[in-house]
Amino acid sequence: MAILSPRRRRSAAISVAAIAGTAAAGVCLAVGGASAGTVSGSLYRDPSSAVVRWVAANPGDSRAAVIRDKIASQPQARWFANFNPSTVQSEVSGFIGAANAAQQIPVLSVYEITNRDCGGASAGGAPDLNQYQTWVSNFARGLGNQTVMIILETDSLALQTCLSGGEISARNQALTTATQTIKSANPNAKVYLDGGHSTWNSAGEQANRLRAAGVQYADGFFTNVSNFNSTSGEANFGRAIISALAGMGIPGKRQVIDTSRNGGASGDWCADDNTDRRIGLYPTTSTGDGNIDAYLWVKPPGEADGCRYTAGSFQPDLAYSLANGAPNPPTTAPPTTTPPTTAPPTTTPPTTAPPTTVPPTTPPPTGNGCSASVAVNQWSGGFTATVTVTAGSADINGWTVTITLPGGAAVTGAWNAQASGTSGTVRFTNVSYNGRVGARQSTNFGFQGTGTGPGATATCAAG
Repeated sequence: MAILSPRRRRSAAISVAAIAGTAAAGVCLAVGGASAGTVSGSLYRDPSSAVVRWVAANPGDSRAAVIRDKIASQPQARWFANFNPSTVQSEVSGFIGAANAAQQIPVLSVYEITNRDCGGASAGGAPDLNQYQTWVSNFARGLGNQTVMIILETDSLALQTCLSGGEISARNQALTTATQTIKSANPNAKVYLDGGHSTWNSAGEQANRLRAAGVQYADGFFTNVSNFNSTSGEANFGRAIISALAGMGIPGKRQVIDTSRNGGASGDWCADDNTDRRIGLYPTTSTGDGNIDAYLWVKPPGEADGCRYTAGSFQPDLAYSLANGAPNPPTTAPPTTTPPTTAPPTTTPPTTAPPTTVPPTTPPPTGNGCSASVAVNQWSGGFTATVTVTAGSADINGWTVTITLPGGAAVTGAWNAQASGTSGTVRFTNVSYNGRVGARQSTNFGFQGTGTGPGATATCAAG
């Protein structure tokens, strides 16, 4: 399953990731003639996103109306962050098909590059760049032939401190090939590469990185997914990058800006710990700026950065803090202002459930205990696994999960936990930032292995 989280960056940046699944809600597929850039139409709202499902499940919560009206009503990016080469095509196809049926533009955030987040809180991705290209090829085959917007690999260019010169060159080639693969599969796909943000690398440096990664084959770049900088500051930064690229013989590139959480005060980098954040401009392709194709909500508001809560988990108090006091959406905002009050229709279920909401295989224990469940993505010769740890009816402060692996399986790496052992029975203990789990709340960790993962079982002990 996908792993989401932040990383502290130069000038207080964060890295994100999110979650995979399916189903949706929409965007008009006309291209050209827009009041901004080259994309026009309504953006697709995913009817099975974490926030929509929370609102549907908690209609009596005092926060629900604000979260429903100002966040759940809005289109947000669907993250594809699981290494699942055998199923990604069908997942993408289902999501795209629903958006096409609604005649609306879906936004897909691809977060699968090898060594993503430099092995930090969002560690994971494809085991190597050859397998990354296999995954991208399968992803691209599900894109159809109508307009889609692709946010390709957050932080992949702005964050390279862990990479050697050779590894940077290999990543640049991988991103170039990924862009060309997507464009070849769907010529109407709009692909945007990582532009960082205005308080990270300089515009000239970021332009150099974009050029090296094949931005000439893409439609442009995205900024501010990993921070909360003002829209005006990001637009100025984007113009500087566009100018620098033009000076390199790469004219006509455009920007998209993540405005999901940049409507409040600046300061502490982590939204989990900052109550001054607010949602920013509502998502739209009508930006009024010819350099900017769209203002998007790439990082879903209400999903944690990993400071107080598990990265990527939906937290209603965060969502309420972002939405409370923010202006109401424009009356023309697409497409539905009220999310469903029942579960998403059975005709468009997600093919995989987001890891932060996967229920445990057994009911959460009562008292100061915990339970654990395992979700495995298998490929030829190896697998990744996401383990969800759920507290019982009382808070826990520390946990140990014991995984019993099938014969021949071996753990080769783990994230968000410390592993003891590699085969047979392997113990995973919490790290400093995810040991405390609130009553009935969940956290997750992941590991990668060789052999066959399905059949692994998990038990949890608190403390």
